[in-house]
Amino acid sequence: MLAATTSTHCPYCALQCGMNLRPTEDGGVDVVERTDFPVNRGALCGKGRTAPAVLSSRVRLTGPLIRRHATGGLEPATWEEALRAVADGLRRTRASHGPDGVGVFGGGGLTNEKAYTLGKFARLVLGTSQIDYNGRFCMSSAAAAHTKAFGVDRGLPFPLEDVPRTGCVILVGSNLAETMPPALRYLTELRENGGKLVVVDPRRTRTAEQADLHIAPRPGTDLALALGLLHLVVSEGRVDEGFVASRTTGWADARAAAMSHWPALVERITGVPVPQLREAVAMFCDAESGMVLTARGPEQQSKGTDTVGAWINLCLATGRAGRPLSGYGCLTGQGNGQGGREHGQKADQLPGYRKLDDPEARAHVAGVWGVDPDTLPGPGRSAYELLDALGRDVRALLLMGSNPVVSAPRAAHVEERLKSLDFLAVADVVLSETAALADVVLPVTQWAEETGTTTNLEGRVLLRRRAITPPEGVRSDLEVLHGLAGLLGWEKGFPTDPEEVFDELRRASAGGAADYAGISYRRIVEEDGVFWPCPDPGHPGTPRLFLDRFATPDGRARFVPVTHRASAEETDEEYPVVLTTGRVVSQYQSGAQTRRVAELNAAAPGPFVELHPRLAERVGVAEGDPVAVVSRRGRAVAPARITTAIRPDTVFMPFHWPGEGRANTLTNPALDPTSKMPEFKVCAVRLEPAGG
Repeated sequence: MLAATTSTHCPYCALQCGMNLRPTEDGGVDVVERTDFPVNRGALCGKGRTAPAVLSSRVRLTGPLIRRHATGGLEPATWEEALRAVADGLRRTRASHGPDGVGVFGGGGLTNEKAYTLGKFARLVLGTSQIDYNGRFCMSSAAAAHTKAFGVDRGLPFPLEDVPRTGCVILVGSNLAETMPPALRYLTELRENGGKLVVVDPRRTRTAEQADLHIAPRPGTDLALALGLLHLVVSEGRVDEGFVASRTTGWADARAAAMSHWPALVERITGVPVPQLREAVAMFCDAESGMVLTARGPEQQSKGTDTVGAWINLCLATGRAGRPLSGYGCLTGQGNGQGGREHGQKADQLPGYRKLDDPEARAHVAGVWGVDPDTLPGPGRSAYELLDALGRDVRALLLMGSNPVVSAPRAAHVEERLKSLDFLAVADVVLSETAALADVVLPVTQWAEETGTTTNLEGRVLLRRRAITPPEGVRSDLEVLHGLAGLLGWEKGFPTDPEEVFDELRRASAGGAADYAGISYRRIVEEDGVFWPCPDPGHPGTPRLFLDRFATPDGRARFVPVTHRASAEETDEEYPVVLTTGRVVSQYQSGAQTRRVAELNAAAPGPFVELHPRLAERVGVAEGDPVAVVSRRGRAVAPARITTAIRPDTVFMPFHWPGEGRANTLTNPALDPTSKMPEFKVCAVRLEPAGG
């Protein structure tokens, strides 16, 4: 007799779509529609439908691996041997190079419990400041801008259900049709309800085709575009003076900065005609309410924080913030990108979104952990800075749930830095390209084999529930950290029961910006998720932030004056074309999991270079011809995909694949000075026929 279905959530993007898992006769599970979950209402993309394929022992790791010096290859080992090898490698490096000689690199797919425990392990057991995670590459620029303006960062300060009921949405640098397909219905419903949709993207994507107005700026000029729109808002008398006076500060300086970006100048910078700028302002301001939603396009730039800040300024000046059905929001990408940074994986943060350099924050968390606050290390390096330091200052690395060989900027350099380490341990579900370089590989459980919470892009805390038993040779990340902590002298403080960890996380987050104190596993199940902040069990949670006050000391939102500046790398005679990168619907992030699913590979079998027919003619390539894309950092080769849906001065490559077609071989690691986000979305390249 097979057990009943288990209600849970998809392991991929930050929608965290609800699904049911039904056991099969062979011990696996099938995905069954779950219509009662409000975010996706039963809809799933191909990745979600095929997610159980990665549970198969044919494609995933089922036992530890150790690199044997005799052969140089990874070979099977026992768990006892593998954990001892990791503990010895970390201990040896600490003894030789000090605590900061050891680094920890996490992932935005880890549950809240794992992210919390990994941060605690790094700071207590290893004593290192050198911890960050791949979520730094996701929405760190939006997080920084959100915090500057509103006092707290939550991807969406309102639930997705509000989107179809607003009057106008400006969607900047997001292709929801391919990155979050079930969310596209919210934009469809928006237009059915009479609302307007403006899409800003250098490509005419499937999402842009749904828009009332598609604006296609040159990559890297979103900051100028936002400032140009704000200039028109001022010059056309569309500022909500009452809102600005009563609920904001800093308007005079932000206004002055915007007024230096007059429409004709913005047209020259962005390539967007002035009439389109005026049309966008009219759509946004004529509606009774409005939202600006940004994603990686404007955020993954060396000026990403300022760019998002400019879009927030547009919302504040027009009164499109802190009111029902209005506001600025960021479409978080990774499955637990929101929760992953809230509870201790980021180099500068402690659980509850507390700042690591805040004495009160340190004292609170140290009290929960039962240690002296002075023993906690200070802030460390951001993600790319940490990867760049490998083999130099940082000599050993524990990596969990990330694949930087494919996903990091200047990826060939990062690969070499990983190879230069004295010791590398990787805990993952599959033998990723990064795991293949490790000295020890630890196979861990995945979504359907474990219980734990995630926090979706709305700030809704959800519960993924275990549906099947993992293979015998696999352990949970919590069990891995428990075992390593014990071998390194910490017998207590690292439980393996996720609910016990979550209860400690609640205490650690209490009173912080991301307060989970009132959230329990039981409440999550009963209420289809609970929105933070939720400071006590009697609190209803907070689906809509800022309606009464912003999370700043005086309750007012802050305008931050910003001005346009060039990208870190502009085109020239040698590199005359702009490369921008992104995702396709049938693959996810570095592809470590989705590239192991036959159905998804059939739909998206490999990389490609998308270019305009005029550019293809100049280069001398036809549809399907191999084309080389060359930047100052390297060379990638992939088939040409010729389309008029992209600007003639721009090429696009998806970043899911390793090897010859690895897009991140080309990308620029120039960092935003505030968020430390690399400039994935803009770099200068040239194109050459690859022959053959």
